[in-house]
Amino acid sequence: MHSEAFRWDSSEPLMLRRVRPEHNERRFYALSVTADLFGNAVLMRYWGRIGTGGKQREELHGDFASASASLQLLARKRRRRGYVAFVVG
Repeated sequence: MHSEAFRWDSSEPLMLRRVRPEHNERRFYALSVTADLFGNAVLMRYWGRIGTGGKQREELHGDFASASASLQLLARKRRRRGYVAFVVG
């Protein structure tokens, strides 16, 4: 299990990337949990090629605990596929 998953600060998006020049591959994946206007937890997912706008998807959850658990699961899957965490700045 990767320790980065447990250091994630829920106020900031979790940013992941995978860069493999030999495959001409430069991808990003971002996850965050926010609230909608009605107080529901929303897991926001953004992905695409670095340098593009990418795509996004919103998943509604009943509470923040389930949204956070889903975020952790997706992050683990991405890390198994070679994505690593990074800080934007």
